Amino acid sequence: MKKKQLLHYKRHRRVRQKVSGTSERPRLSIYRSLKGLYAQIIDDTKSHTLLSVSTQQKDLRKLINFGGNTKAASILGEYFAKKAIEKGIKKVVFDRGCYQYHGRVKAFAEAARKAGLEF
Repeated sequence: MKKKQLLHYKRHRRVRQKVSGTSERPRLSIYRSLKGLYAQIIDDTKSHTLLSVSTQQKDLRKLINFGGNTKAASILGEYFAKKAIEKGIKKVVFDRGCYQYHGRVKAFAEAARKAGLEF
């Protein structure tokens, strides 16, 4: 394993030791790639994904030209929060993974909070 991958793994493991989702308050997990942003809500007690959304979906591609910027992250955050509230999920635990709370991750989180998710 390369040094950069090892540091990535260690950061992610450190965050996951502190954050876990329950059925009352599931975990909102973020994955950030160069071309897009992916988010999912996970119930860790049942090991079940409740909701999954990404900037690569067809209905969001109409609104977003490029999925790898903060504008796309904020649009995804609003869309994600609406979908979660439709499913009856209002409170979540935010899992930023190995990423800093900055840039696209921050834009997503703030937009989701503004749209009604609590974390």
